[in-house]
Amino acid sequence: MLPDVQKAFILLLILLVLDGLRMNSVEFETVHWIWDGILYPQLFGLGGIMIAAAIIGLSTGYFGGIGIPCSSPYHWPDLGILYKRRKRPVRVYMDGCFDLMHYGHANALRQAKSLGDVLVVGVASDEEIVANKGPPVLSMEERLILVRGLKWVDEVIVNTPYDINENFLNTLFNEYKIDYIIHGDDPCLLPDGTDAYGLAKRAGRYKQIKRTEGVSSTDIVGRILSSLRAADANMSQNTTAIHQHHNNTDKLQAGKNLPIGPQLSHFLPTSRRIVQFSNGKGPEPGARVVYIDGAFDLFHAGHVEILRSARQLGDFLLVGIYSDQTVSERRGSHPIMHLHERSLSVLGCRYVDEVIIGAPWEVTKDMIATFNISLVVHGTIAENNRRCEFDPYAIARSMGIFQMITSPSNITSTSVESRIIDNYEAYEKRNLKKKESEDRYYAEKKFVTGD
Repeated sequence: MLPDVQKAFILLLILLVLDGLRMNSVEFETVHWIWDGILYPQLFGLGGIMIAAAIIGLSTGYFGGIGIPCSSPYHWPDLGILYKRRKRPVRVYMDGCFDLMHYGHANALRQAKSLGDVLVVGVASDEEIVANKGPPVLSMEERLILVRGLKWVDEVIVNTPYDINENFLNTLFNEYKIDYIIHGDDPCLLPDGTDAYGLAKRAGRYKQIKRTEGVSSTDIVGRILSSLRAADANMSQNTTAIHQHHNNTDKLQAGKNLPIGPQLSHFLPTSRRIVQFSNGKGPEPGARVVYIDGAFDLFHAGHVEILRSARQLGDFLLVGIYSDQTVSERRGSHPIMHLHERSLSVLGCRYVDEVIIGAPWEVTKDMIATFNISLVVHGTIAENNRRCEFDPYAIARSMGIFQMITSPSNITSTSVESRIIDNYEAYEKRNLKKKESEDRYYAEKKFVTGD
């Protein structure tokens, strides 16, 4: 017998089958086989069976009495080492300002994560936002808390540039091992009119997702300004209110191009979107279920921090979200974001397991039994609600399952609104500029698959 001829025959047979299967190879992200330094797609089905049969037959002498001295194909000394490599995670990157974080941001990052295994998010610096869009409402620290609090985010890069220039593109590819850069189907133009993602597109490392319609930071600022103008107009009927709010009135009356009265949301909620955001799991048997409720309007860093604190007290965090009517009755004004928008923002938080959409103001005994609630909590920082004739947590207190927890942050939805009104002229100018590009997007947009 000629051992070298036998080995050459085995090598030729395997290479022929591999070459035939190579035509059906998938992208580099999938599992591969490495043989003697050559990369081949993993073998499945009939092809894999053929090779396995050939190797077994040749190594055991079933084909013409040919024998191979080594019993395992993984240790053939002259054919190299055949081994299976673990799948390399596909790393995708998405950046943004993430100012006034809303469910549109969350949905964009959810879609980005679906295109890879690890989602890396870049958060633009305050200076970059001022230079390209105008003053941000939230600080860098607050925006980072919001981004890191999203369930789909794995890593965060701080102080990224607004435009992806060549140097930063190389940093993403080489240092952070990014495979694809993701952005929505709406154009992102620099002040000079060029595409902020042009380099990534030319490099063939760009993927597009569908923009979430019905919401944007520009839209939310517009809702706040319109709502405050309406509230101030109502107060002006009272002479005391005029004296107390004349500064706001002077500023708001200057905004002639913004409609008086609350702006309606254009978001069209679907059951599919709620399913996409939901964990889809209930508490395990014997789990300690913690309940916290609130309006969660203009979802902000304070919300994320209190939800994290609440989650640490148990195994499952259930969040009750008040209806629009309940918020209006308790605060005397309509929420900026409606119930379904607020529900999605809360569901996107990594510390939340489930929500009650339209939760009652009072935590009842039946509710505690239905959801098997072990602990009801409330933060020390809350919005200024109208005086209530009864304690909504009275039953939980009587059962010994109520606990006040210290709010890690003193930010509230009202304080966020105040920041915008205090810088009214700057935000109005910013909104008018952004509104032009958004109107152009909606006028020219086409259906985008995916999402």
